[in-house]
Amino acid sequence: MVKNRSKLCLLVLAALLISLGGWSTIRAAKSSVPDNPEVYQYLRLFSDVMSIVQDNYVEKVEQKKLMYGAINGMLRELDPHSSFLKPEDYKELQIETKGKFGGLGIEITIRDNILTVVAPLEGTPADKAGIQAGDQIMKIDETPTQDMSLTDAVQKMRGPKGTKVKLTIIRKGERKPFEFELVRDIISIQSVKSRSLEPGYGYVRISSFQSGTANDLRKALDQLEAENPGMQGLVLDLRNDPGGLLDQAVEVSDEFLDQGLIVYTGGRLDNQKMRFEAHKNSRVHNYPIVVLVNSGSASASEIVAGALQDQKRAIIMGEQTFGKGSVQTVIPLNDGSALRLTTSLYYTPSGKSIQAKGITPDIMVKRETVKPGGEEAAAEDQPRVREKDLPRHMENQKSDSSGKQETAQAETKKMVEGDNQLRRALDLLKGYKIMAQTLAK
Repeated sequence: MVKNRSKLCLLVLAALLISLGGWSTIRAAKSSVPDNPEVYQYLRLFSDVMSIVQDNYVEKVEQKKLMYGAINGMLRELDPHSSFLKPEDYKELQIETKGKFGGLGIEITIRDNILTVVAPLEGTPADKAGIQAGDQIMKIDETPTQDMSLTDAVQKMRGPKGTKVKLTIIRKGERKPFEFELVRDIISIQSVKSRSLEPGYGYVRISSFQSGTANDLRKALDQLEAENPGMQGLVLDLRNDPGGLLDQAVEVSDEFLDQGLIVYTGGRLDNQKMRFEAHKNSRVHNYPIVVLVNSGSASASEIVAGALQDQKRAIIMGEQTFGKGSVQTVIPLNDGSALRLTTSLYYTPSGKSIQAKGITPDIMVKRETVKPGGEEAAAEDQPRVREKDLPRHMENQKSDSSGKQETAQAETKKMVEGDNQLRRALDLLKGYKIMAQTLAK
């Protein structure tokens, strides 16, 4: 019986390999797997184990569950970002990239074998509760996260609006773990926000790179430039932006560049080696730019920062970025599932790999807050200050347009005063203008 079942398992595995190879005919044709007798040895070993499990395990196990588990285990051996997406997980991923899903609003990764927060998404339950970039998640509800895959962790944190989940977190500089009881919500992300800081100076915040981000950026720039004729400078805020879609990062970079390389990728195969070049824009944004980054800036936001830095188009200010420089390709399979596979690394125009290093700012500025008693907080211990957290902040109670404008101006002033990195960026842009005028004389 074991012999017959082994044959059956080998047939199933052969069919599986064919289905996996189907997403790239060229790749399958070039593969050396069929000519490697060692592979068949391991396939037979797998089929024997599968037969033993099916015959002897305490409960009857479905073949589908065993096969999915085997694929998932295989991918988890590769790197933290490669994973197997069951049909329901793949659907969730497609929903997420459109910017609306149910959950907590945390971008996570695995760093040093520990589930780690890349950044909370702005305005989400995780953000409002005070979860910070770099926090290590030790438990989700009562389940330890040790050996938990990213996909499993995301699945446990996702759920219907109004339901609760508890996270146990360790934070650098704190002796005891934190426990956060969060209420899930519909995460609907407005990825681009903008405002005028002062006459002539604009501010754009990109919180994530999702479908439509580049188009929203163009609309924001049009509005800022209309409000500030002859604009003198722009602050592009990518702090705590965990990344997102590669094509949107390229489009955002292209908006500020007229020529030159934006980013390139390098992998084992020729079709994994791609180059993305800038194109001449119909509308030129020829004002100075300061890009703000921190340890929560990852992936797509690092592509933008790296491109603008290497092409000498912007000054990068803030703190070292996260260092997530690998490219994941999502490959749909014929049963509705998918592979999320790391296929290449991306490089800045000067050839620097971001992987595990990040982007080093041109000007290092630690985030500062003031603790009770006047002591400055360490950068890694700081919560982010928002308008509603500031003493004597103004409530928007006026309904007339002039009242709204005054309130918006007051909110902007408070925002700048409460954010030392933003103040430094604005001062640098003003200094650039003064220096240009001085040199012209």
